[in-house]
Amino acid sequence: MTLKVTMVGGPTAVLEIGGLRVITDPTFDPPQTYPGDPEAGIPVITKTVGPALGVDEVGPVDVALVSHDHHIDNLDQSGRAFLAGVGSVFTTSAGAERLGGGAVGLEPYGSATVRRPGGGELTITGVPARHGPDGLWQLVGPVIGFVLSGDGLPTVYVSGDNSSLEVVGEVADKIGEIDVAVLFCGGAKFDEILDGAYLTLSNDDAVRAAELLGSATVIPVHADGWAHFSQSPAQLRAAYEAAGIGDRLVVVRPGATADLDASVSSAPSD
Repeated sequence: MTLKVTMVGGPTAVLEIGGLRVITDPTFDPPQTYPGDPEAGIPVITKTVGPALGVDEVGPVDVALVSHDHHIDNLDQSGRAFLAGVGSVFTTSAGAERLGGGAVGLEPYGSATVRRPGGGELTITGVPARHGPDGLWQLVGPVIGFVLSGDGLPTVYVSGDNSSLEVVGEVADKIGEIDVAVLFCGGAKFDEILDGAYLTLSNDDAVRAAELLGSATVIPVHADGWAHFSQSPAQLRAAYEAAGIGDRLVVVRPGATADLDASVSSAPSD
């Protein structure tokens, strides 16, 4: 397996695969509180921890995967500026129209390819995501996940802000064997306006997701750094240990890199 994962913080990680550097949901703003939009149902949201690595430390990337552009905790102001230097940007179809600049919109199970430096291609396939329970995710706006694949490469599932186990099961059935799952966790919720509904995977559901994904190694992202996350990476690790699958979880500390060519147990983790 050839994959390196560097954690920037929040939903932002850099995946090095097939000679390409791929960033998920770029967020580089410092800690702050963003105003909400009551008419649009957008709550006040507070970022509590800044990125462990700045734009200059991350360096150039080849591909950006933006699960959705319309929530500040998945694409903030600095992240939008960062996209200008990225060769290939993939997001939802609606998001691509808003972002412009050559961003490519993917529908579920639609694919695009990016040339690899040493030859061959990285295939990027859009997969479904539901940002909240039924009746809510339809109102929140479209979100998409991604699957990365290619000859001689691990198959990597990036869930995006998905809270649905039904979706995880569908992706596993349609894609087949998944080697690494980058799951957006943390049990995101806003008690005051959305009745405490989980908008991303809770710890319990992240365990169930791992069971649906067979033997995939799980890397959690978007599990801390914002006030609306209700569960920590340490609690997630405890849940995986209790379920007897702790060896499948790699919790990468912000600023650290996990090399999945090496033993998973030696990867930097909390």
